[in-house]
Amino acid sequence: MKWIAERDALIAQTLAFVQSVTGKKDELHPPEHPPVAFAVTTEIVTVQAAAIETDLPPAVAPPVPQPQPVQIPPPRPGGDFRTEMQARIANFRKHQERFEREREEYCAATLTKLRAALRDVGPPPPAKK
Repeated sequence: MKWIAERDALIAQTLAFVQSVTGKKDELHPPEHPPVAFAVTTEIVTVQAAAIETDLPPAVAPPVPQPQPVQIPPPRPGGDFRTEMQARIANFRKHQERFEREREEYCAATLTKLRAALRDVGPPPPAKK
């Protein structure tokens, strides 16, 4: 039930803050328990930075690679883009038609094999009693 005490202390602190900012007393809900004082320990550490310069021989320092400029293709005229898109669409349609044709051929070949297998099979063996 420690959280209840912490909650009540937080509510009391919030009400005290509101009263100090507005200058009014809030008489709606006085705290049931006296506010709990929290002890906060803060440690301040001072850090001193020291810079040390050393002379490295030039052979030890790794060479810095020069960034390569980005190659941007030259802008295309408006008609060139249109013809390229039309060519890509036509190529895509041919590709899809080839797939459709191959599917139809495979289906026809499979059905032919099935029909041949059904013709070659003799009558079923007589059932034994």
